[in-house]
Amino acid sequence: MRKLTYFIACSLDGFIGDAAGDATDMFRFVDEEFLAYLTEQYPETVPTQGRRALGLDHLENRRFDTVIQGRGSYDEALKLGITSPYAHLRQYVATRSLPESPDPEVELIADDVVGRVRALKAEEGGRDIYLCGGSQLAGALLDEIDELVVKSYPVVYGTGMPMFASGFSVTDFALDEVRAFGNGAVVRTYSRKR
Repeated sequence: MRKLTYFIACSLDGFIGDAAGDATDMFRFVDEEFLAYLTEQYPETVPTQGRRALGLDHLENRRFDTVIQGRGSYDEALKLGITSPYAHLRQYVATRSLPESPDPEVELIADDVVGRVRALKAEEGGRDIYLCGGSQLAGALLDEIDELVVKSYPVVYGTGMPMFASGFSVTDFALDEVRAFGNGAVVRTYSRKR
């Protein structure tokens, strides 16, 4: 069974962006040390455009072969004229508001995102599934998330878009690993307690 991993960046107080979802302020923490870690451990989470710019096209996918993201996350790429932000992965976008995909490599999921994710997880072989964001989608898929990789940056937003937009639901995860960086960023990995 493939795992669904929510790989997300957030502030110390658990926000993945400001109230509009903008997280560009966190990019300043992606320094040389942090980027080396990302490209070694999670190269497939670097968008295709970034991989090309950094000369990382040669890197093979280590953990994931599929990405699922919400409309807000996908819109960030569309604003830049990028219709296939993760061309090195199978791409899915959960949306009810986008009538058709602007790219043949990106499949839209309009209904029953939980059922579609369960079907993806049940596929034989392959690597795990990268849940890119955002908040609404993570909330809808909370029961399906098997692993959290939380990149916490040393900044407090005070308010904004939470990691999970969902009703109150206590869900236990076990801490597997912690990695700290010189810039104050910390990556915590958790596995779901079932």
